[in-house]
Formats: sequence, C-alpha cells, structure tokens
Amino acid sequence: MIREFRQEDTQQLLDIYNHYVLNSTATFDDEVLSFEEFTKKVNRINSEYPFIVFEENHELLGYAYGSKFRPKPAYSNTVESTIYLKHTAQGKQIGTKLYSYLIKLLNEQGFHVVLGVLTLPNEASVKLHEKLGFKKVAHLKEVGLKFGDWQDVGFYQLKFG
Repeated sequence: MIREFRQEDTQQLLDIYNHYVLNSTATFDDEVLSFEEFTKKVNRINSEYPFIVFEENHELLGYAYGSKFRPKPAYSNTVESTIYLKHTAQGKQIGTKLYSYLIKLLNEQGFHVVLGVLTLPNEASVKLHEKLGFKKVAHLKEVGLKFGDWQDVGFYQLKFG
C-alpha cells in the first residue's frame, strides 16, 4: 500500500538509499549517509512536499517525494521528483504505482512542472518517466564523477495543464 512517510520509516528508507550510494550512480552521494543526516533531510523535505512510501507486509519497498528544484522565487511552481525502490523490489510495478501517486499529489498541490533528474544511462528510470508522460528536455554530458567515471544527467519534464 502507498501511504505518507512516518518518522519510524527513516531507518528502512536510509537502508534503501545507502544501497544506491554504495552500488549505483543513481545518486551522486559517494559516502553513506548517517541516520542523523538522513533524518534531517527527510524531515526538511516532508515539511514542504509530499513524501510517500510503498509498504508491503510491514516492509518498505520504496519511497518517492517532491523537493525544491532551485532556490530562486521564480522556480516556486517547479518541483523535482525523486523515487527509490528497494533493489530487490524492482520489476514489480511498484515504481509505477508509487510515482503515479506522487505525480497526482504534486498536481493537486498546484505545481506547474515536475522535473525528474536522472543519471544516464538508466534504462529502467527512463522507461518509468516516459511511461508517465515525462519528456526528455536536456542531456548534460559528464557533469558528475562517481566510481572514477564521468556521469551524464538527463532532465525529464512533466508539465501539468
């Protein structure tokens, strides 16, 4: 089931996230986050934007949230979207359900544009974004360095209304 984030979810979400820090280029963090750092991050995000989780049999299999795209006032109607699934839960349509619900919440809150910022290549994430109506609007070459390799980033945009 999809539900709102609760404080007691923090450790499970941190475990999901830190797996990607250590094993993936999906995030450009290169050191695991501590419980304290991650708690501050999720509380800050949750205080301003939708933050949801997918729970099955008391286990969190993924989470998604909106966050500030950039700090200037003119960007206030644009939101960046983020989704992470437990690495063992991929390929079960959980991402589609979770991300669709987040998009619904962001639309209801009156945002004009949702941006997905993806490390490329990332076939699964590209397919998810395109399936939900996002269009690729930018491809930045070699803007991040992780695991000794330069990483590209794609911007995918969904416009409401």
